[in-house]
This record gives sequence, structure tokens and C-alpha cells, in this order.
Amino acid sequence: MSRQAPRTLQVLRSQLITPHMRRITLGGHAMAEFPAQQQSAYVKLMFPQTSEQRPVLRTYTIRAQREGEIDIDFALHERSGPATRWARQAQAGDRILLGGPGPRKLINPDADAFLLIGDMTALPAIAVNLERLGNDTRGHAIIEIPSDADMQPLQHPPGLQLHWVVNPTADPSGTTLAAQLSRIPWPTGRVSVWAACEFNSMLRLRQALRQSHQIPRSHLYISSYWQIGQSEDGHKLIKAQDNEKHVA
Repeated sequence: MSRQAPRTLQVLRSQLITPHMRRITLGGHAMAEFPAQQQSAYVKLMFPQTSEQRPVLRTYTIRAQREGEIDIDFALHERSGPATRWARQAQAGDRILLGGPGPRKLINPDADAFLLIGDMTALPAIAVNLERLGNDTRGHAIIEIPSDADMQPLQHPPGLQLHWVVNPTADPSGTTLAAQLSRIPWPTGRVSVWAACEFNSMLRLRQALRQSHQIPRSHLYISSYWQIGQSEDGHKLIKAQDNEKHVA
């Protein structure tokens, strides 16, 4: 994450993309020194609480960037936390503190085929990755969404097939994405994999990828963005413990 002091940005526009995804466009004078080409980089949004409480930090992906503005897509959860409540109510002129950007998370382009996997929280980053792939790219993208209405038109190479997996209720066992992965034909040649989702889903995917395919670390990005029943702070601690165990 960038060491620069947080920027104060303004809400320029708010648009409901699908029933469970709202796009907030942020801009203002502080964008003058914001680095260019940060699509897929992460930022920390700081949501104000009461005067006695510190702001709540939440991590989001930059979906798109234009001169003087960025788009942040919010997955709207049924149980509204501070981020979802803010996103539902955000209006032009509202202000918010933003830290970052942090590193961009992009799939390794040096491959014969590509596999992208994620849920609604990873959809902005998946969309950015799909837009960067060449027109002759082949592979698959598996995306878990809560309803048919949450399918989005995504720019992608014609040889890369989209698989929308409708799952109305988050599954604590984390089997939904791994089950869909087992149903698709594994591409031939060197494969780059990019996956991000709920923590338990990530564990299942990591296990499936380990058991069935020998993917070098250079061609595998896999991460959890959230965890059922945990705050971001709680998930961050569990994720750090899992990373330490996994590396060991």
C-alpha cells in the first residue's frame, strides 16, 4: 500500500449496475496526483462512524480509471455493513477518505491459456483482467453470482468462455466454485490461473488446483477477499495465519 497520506475524494456519480452491485465514481481535486493506469489496484476506503469511533477501513478494487476519476464497484450484501450502507446511500458531493493505491493484481500474461475464478467481490478485478487479454486468448472465467440478474456484459476474448454460477446463498463449505471448476475441460499448454473469492471457497479451489494440476507459483494467483461470518479485520487475521501455514 502506498505510504502517501489518504486522499479526500468526492462522489461524482452512483449507479446500480445489477441488483447486487453498485458503481460509485469518485473524483475531485485530490485526483490530480493520483497515479495513472491503476485499474485492478486495491485501495482502502475509510467509512466514518460516530465521533467516538475510528473510521472503518475496507478494501476495494479500482474497476476503471479515467482522467480525474475512478470507479469502485461495491458488492451489496444482504447483511449491510458500513461499506454497503454507505454505498447504498452515497450521493454526488459526498466525501470519503481513500488510501493507496496498492499493487495491481493481474494474471500472468505469459501462458497458452487462462483461467479466472471468483465471486462478486472479485468481479471488478476479473473484468479488468479480461479486458487486458489478447483477442486470440483461450480459456475460461468462472464467476459466482447471487442471481441471474447479476450477470454483467463483460468485454472478453471470443475464445475465452464465461461460466456464470448462480448461488443465492453463500455456502460456508465453499464448494460452489470448486465444483464448477471440476466440470470444465482443463486447457492444454501452460495455464495461468487467477482466483479470488470467499475464504472457504479459496481453500477448496487451492486444494483442487494442487491435487489435479501442477501450476508454478509464477502462474498462480489465489487469494481470499472476505470470509463468511467475519469482519474484514477478523478475515485479515485468519488469512495471515493461513498464509503463514501455507508457506511453511
